[in-house]
Amino acid sequence: MPVLDELSGFEFEDVMEDVFRNLGYENVHQAARTADEGRDVLMEEVVDGERRGIVVECKHTDSVGRPVVQKLHSAVATYDFDGPTRGIVATTGRFTRPAREYAQRLRENDDPHPVDLLDGEDLREFADEIGLDLYNGRIEILCNDTLRPYDPATSLDAPVTAAMRDIENLDAGDLPDPDARVTFRPTVIVTAETDATFETSVGVIHRVHERNRLVVQAERGHPEQLPPRVAELVTSNRHATVELDEAGFGEVFDEVETRRFGETQTEYKEWAMDRLREHHTTTVSYTGDNNVTYTKTCEPNRSDVTVHAVEAVYLPDVRQTTELGEYTYPLEYYAAGPSRVTTEDGIHACVHCETTGDGETYTYCANCGSINCAEHVRTERLEGTPVCTGCAVTERFMLSTKYFYDEDNREAFREEYDAMAFYEKLGENVPLAVGATLGVLVLVVGSLVAVGVL
Repeated sequence: MPVLDELSGFEFEDVMEDVFRNLGYENVHQAARTADEGRDVLMEEVVDGERRGIVVECKHTDSVGRPVVQKLHSAVATYDFDGPTRGIVATTGRFTRPAREYAQRLRENDDPHPVDLLDGEDLREFADEIGLDLYNGRIEILCNDTLRPYDPATSLDAPVTAAMRDIENLDAGDLPDPDARVTFRPTVIVTAETDATFETSVGVIHRVHERNRLVVQAERGHPEQLPPRVAELVTSNRHATVELDEAGFGEVFDEVETRRFGETQTEYKEWAMDRLREHHTTTVSYTGDNNVTYTKTCEPNRSDVTVHAVEAVYLPDVRQTTELGEYTYPLEYYAAGPSRVTTEDGIHACVHCETTGDGETYTYCANCGSINCAEHVRTERLEGTPVCTGCAVTERFMLSTKYFYDEDNREAFREEYDAMAFYEKLGENVPLAVGATLGVLVLVVGSLVAVGVL
């Protein structure tokens, strides 16, 4: 199998770890490379409800003989596992006849610790099955699972309808259908465990034993961890995926786009290991035997980080835009069926200023289609309904600014105004009317006092 010849023995172990993980084995990890007792990769499987332990010996060589199989059989027999155990020898080359006969004899004798043999031809078949690039030992990500881009129990535009419901002067039931587009973004969930102990002459000064789950944006470019709320959306709904059917989703959405995974599974695994090493690196102080205080930077080694799972899934990024009059309102969110995390809310935002958020009161102007904060909405004088300060036509009557939908409304009010009695016109400026009334009362009271009536 010459395509793997350039890999080192350790690199071959890395490749086999990814191979077994993609074949569905659980808790796949490499044993410590110091004093490994012949155990390169440890993993588990569940058969008929029974959990079994598996010890894998990886041999990157042209030929594997009987002694290797015998050594692994002994390692499996002494493997401390609560349940049945078996072994696997995986090689890029071939097995000698004595090696195959020995493994076959274990099977025929119903040995409690059988050993299976995987040669280069077997690995070629696995490569086709899981997308393994044999030329560089990389596992290409093959994924057809996605979180649900919408809740099938409701309509696609339900999120927009819900967001519009608290906009005053707007009947959410009369909204036009929004333009809906979905981008399926590749995402990788890496589950890993860091187990490191740091010692000096005085003993253990620091320990790390922590299991982490990294949810990674996996498009082209540098991998990035998703924000906590989005990561929680992915992990909490990972069990409820559906097939990514672009044709089927194309009948629901106006536009469907699927992004490609930017890196290989192996590269995401290595990226996660580096991030966890950085995360767990710390500087500690300790007192030596001579009562002198020292500081030491404790950085886990790569061998201290064990990647248990690399799971791929698509995360739907839905963008819906609704046109109202002269304006278009976007609502963008990551979706997982009925759950979602909003990334852009152009509905709860005043079109005239930077006021945003759910804590404000917003009012719809049917005249131009704008959504406005309280500072940019007024009452239209002729109709008595909301109008925004951006589209309204204004004019001062009785020193008070009045707002109108358009010039026709303003002209119609002028005619009404001209026909009003003076006291009615005065009512167009309540503060002025109140002030004038108080002024008259003051004059009356003053006159009465002057003539001695009061």
